[in-house]
Amino acid sequence: MRALIYDVHGNVLALEAVLEDAHAAGANGFLLGGDYGLFGPWPEETVATLRGLPDATWIRGNVDRWTARRDEAPDDELIQAAIDACRQSLAEQVVSELEGLPEQLAIDGTLYCHGSPISDVRSFMPSAAADDDELLGGAVERRVVFGHTHLQFTRSTASGIELVNPGSAGMPFDGDPRAAYALLADDGLLELRRVAYDHEASAAAVEERYPGAAWAQRSARRLRRAQMCD
Repeated sequence: MRALIYDVHGNVLALEAVLEDAHAAGANGFLLGGDYGLFGPWPEETVATLRGLPDATWIRGNVDRWTARRDEAPDDELIQAAIDACRQSLAEQVVSELEGLPEQLAIDGTLYCHGSPISDVRSFMPSAAADDDELLGGAVERRVVFGHTHLQFTRSTASGIELVNPGSAGMPFDGDPRAAYALLADDGLLELRRVAYDHEASAAAVEERYPGAAWAQRSARRLRRAQMCD
């Protein structure tokens, strides 16, 4: 059984809760879907915890790319300041290694990507949309697993491809502050899961570690409300 963990965003408390739940459920492998350190209080601790997993497959998220190549990140004061903070926490070698991860991987008939098969910043939404076929980019796998939007859901496209967003482990945006992830059994059965943890402690930690930083205050609001608030 494999645990699918996306969008941890430097929230090691949420990650630890997910890993405890996954181990208790019998997970013996992990697919890590990107966005590991940026915007959270514990970038270094989060990456170190993930690196300690014995059987993990990694792909890159957009913020892992942005942290290494800040000129590709939005020209936004909050994002650029968060990148500065993240780079100060992570060793330069770690930043480079995360940026060098593959953008997507096909494993046992499932395509794993961060946003969609064509982009790490454009993604599928819970309801069918006109750009679904474009975002699939000709993918031939019958299941596509992705993250980025921090919204946990599954649905099928008009062509019968199953879309799976395990949700965000570290910063959900669906109004439910519990950490989100998914379990994939060896027979292909998929289960979306939520795990309660002390999200208020994570919100307080990002404020305390980066006092007065606008990006940290925004991250704290998002952690508390489980919404993509400004």
